[in-house]
Amino acid sequence: MEHSTSFDILPIKIEHVEGFHACVDAVARAGRFLASREALPLKSAIEFVQHNIDNNLPQFVALDGDRVIGWCDISPKPRAFSHCGGLGMGVHPDYWGHKLGWRLLQATVQKAKHIGLKKVELEVYTDNSRAIAMYAKFGFVVEGIRRRSIYLDDAYHDLLCMGLWMDEE
Repeated sequence: MEHSTSFDILPIKIEHVEGFHACVDAVARAGRFLASREALPLKSAIEFVQHNIDNNLPQFVALDGDRVIGWCDISPKPRAFSHCGGLGMGVHPDYWGHKLGWRLLQATVQKAKHIGLKKVELEVYTDNSRAIAMYAKFGFVVEGIRRRSIYLDDAYHDLLCMGLWMDEE
């Protein structure tokens, strides 16, 4: 597939929701990267994005022209965990290898710092070596493994837990 070599990384807007939803679906269908083989319903994506916009939460998209080709978000956790946020991200399979994940992560973590989060946490399949390497290079450290935490495609899968303390950089 022919596409640009210049991509925009922007805070998500409500007009990006359908493209965001389609991108999540493409990543889910590409293999074992998310906890499902398809995106949640579009209505759920609209509610999620609107909540993030209304609450000034870190959620960015990568665009190739008007096409959403990646996303990254950090959702603050409740109550005593409110200094932490959980990371969600993905890049459309057609755009793997363009360092979009890194650029999305930079923008989203910067916004997380700006809103006062102190730590970003994530879970990644233990066999997703490309993502693990990117997170480690960014500064995330391994905090543990959740054994047989996901049951997908008739098999159990382990998740690697990683964290980034933003006030220790």
